[in-house]
Amino acid sequence: MNDPVCLPPPHCLPASHLLAEYACAPLILALDQNGVPQRWISWQEACFYYAREMVAWDAGDNAFTLRGGISRLTGQRSAITANSIIALRGHSHGQGYNRHVPPLSNRELFHRDRHLCAYCGREFSSQRLTRDHVIPISKGGSDTWTNVVAACMPCNQKKGARLLEKAGMELLYLPYVPNRAEFLILSNRQILADQMDFLARHVPAKSRVI
Repeated sequence: MNDPVCLPPPHCLPASHLLAEYACAPLILALDQNGVPQRWISWQEACFYYAREMVAWDAGDNAFTLRGGISRLTGQRSAITANSIIALRGHSHGQGYNRHVPPLSNRELFHRDRHLCAYCGREFSSQRLTRDHVIPISKGGSDTWTNVVAACMPCNQKKGARLLEKAGMELLYLPYVPNRAEFLILSNRQILADQMDFLARHVPAKSRVI
C-alpha cells in the first residue's frame, strides 16, 4: 500500500483555500461487506463510517489521513485514515444487486457508447452528441438504456422520428444496460488505479466501458 496522504485539519486552512484543498481528495469506493460495489462516497462519509466502526474491512493501495484537533486529555492530535476502498457493515445486497438498472443520463450514456455515434461511427464531444431513441417515443419506444444510443446531431436529424428500416439506417452497436460496476466507472472521472482494478473484476466481458 502507498503511504497515506495526509489532509490538513480544516481549522488550519484559510477559508479561501478550504474548498480547493479538500476538493482534491478522491472519492472512496464503498462496498457491502461481501465486496459488492455499491456507490462512491466522500472522504467525510468515509471518516464517519470509520469513527462509528461501521467499516468491516478495507482494501486498495491508497489511504488518506484526516487530522483533527488536539485532545485536551492526551495532548495528541486526532486522526482518521481512510482507505480508497472500504466495505461497510450492515445489509448485504449480494451479486444480484450489481445487475440493478442504474439511472439513465446523457453523460453516462455517452460514456457507455464511448462518444461514438451509433450510426456513422464517428467520435464526438458531449456537446455534439444527442440521445437517440432507436424506437421513437412516438412509436411506443421507451426512454431506457436498451432503447437509446449516442447519435451525432446530423444522424439524429436524418433519422428523425422514424424506425431504422424507414430511415434506411443501421446500428453499428447494440444498446445495453450497464451493471452497477460499469455505472460507477461511468459516473466518476477521477477513479484511482486500485479502484478501477477492483471495479473491472465486476464488469461483464461485453462491456464497452473499459
